[in-house]
Amino acid sequence: MPSPFPGMDPYLEGYLWPDVHQALAAKIRQQLAPRLRPRYVTRLGLAVLSEEPDEAEVKIMFPDIEVLRARRSEQLTEPGIRAGVSAPTLAAPLVLPRIEMRAPRVEVREVASNELVTVIEILSPINKREPNLSKYRDKVTDMYQASVHVLEIDLLRRGVRIHADARLQAAAYLLTLTRAMESKLEAWPLQLADKLPIVPVPLRPPDADVPLDLHAALNEIYDEAAYDLSIDYRQPPPPPPLSPNEAEWLRTVV
Repeated sequence: MPSPFPGMDPYLEGYLWPDVHQALAAKIRQQLAPRLRPRYVTRLGLAVLSEEPDEAEVKIMFPDIEVLRARRSEQLTEPGIRAGVSAPTLAAPLVLPRIEMRAPRVEVREVASNELVTVIEILSPINKREPNLSKYRDKVTDMYQASVHVLEIDLLRRGVRIHADARLQAAAYLLTLTRAMESKLEAWPLQLADKLPIVPVPLRPPDADVPLDLHAALNEIYDEAAYDLSIDYRQPPPPPPLSPNEAEWLRTVV
């Protein structure tokens, strides 16, 4: 069953996101691999990202935390209280797990040299806030200086945009391409109602760009993972809240 949304499904941005991230990276590799042979291969790279817990993010990524906290609070009473005697309830602390995420990316490598040619980065929530935001920006700069193309896929409405251009800030989602040795940025700002586009994956001259159909990739993983069985479309999507216009449009979709 495909997603009811024409483009990115905002309901995938919550606790399902780590699964979506991994599945999308694998699907992109699967889609590109036959188009790149025999000169190039696709590989999955893996970055392990961690940060101190942020309560707002924990509630999005780990919705069971609040449920467990409430249950524990009901069970805790002061020791030594006789049965039948009312006792004050001990306040259970909110234990925030250190957030750690394994973030796969898709790498295009030249077969003859095994050199990295293109990186397809799927942004995670941790990439879009400090301290990892600055680290990620530095990493992209390093890849650019090493003559590596960088295609960035940002399918998360929350967090800080990697690129600070004011014209990109109003977009719900953002795809960008930085070609090696070029000073310009190619960008595809998207709103909720927009279909995910087919974007170019650049290679080394004289080879032409290879098309990547993100709409097809997302629909395929949605169906394969049966995400519809894990989503209650009667509830609002994960934060941030939708604008009034977005909320009105969403009611026509779900």
